[in-house]
Amino acid sequence: QVQLVESGGGLVQAGGSLRLSCAASGSIRLINTMAWYRQAPGKQRELVATITTDLNTDYADSVKGRFTISRDNAKNTVYLQMNSLNAGDTAVYTCNARILGPSSILYSNYWGQGTQVTVSS
Repeated sequence: QVQLVESGGGLVQAGGSLRLSCAASGSIRLINTMAWYRQAPGKQRELVATITTDLNTDYADSVKGRFTISRDNAKNTVYLQMNSLNAGDTAVYTCNARILGPSSILYSNYWGQGTQVTVSS
């Protein structure tokens, strides 16, 4: 079994910063791309940022220049540093990882439980 556990969400004032973490644990042989998604009330889930095993990153236009995704492969952890937050960033943030199990030949998609980020204006 594999688990992704997020932490770091909370309430912050507009202009402030938060750092989210997502740690993968369990039966893991390799982790491929890791990503952060978010979903605001009444809106579809949005891909926020991705990071590959060789640390190539990509961002949604709405967060470019403000958010930074990073990962620590030794800790099986992905981070999302969020700066200059605004009310539009309020959402549940969920991490995602493509993980290869010890006896698998295909990567499987895993999701965290989500963490709430609320930005007050």
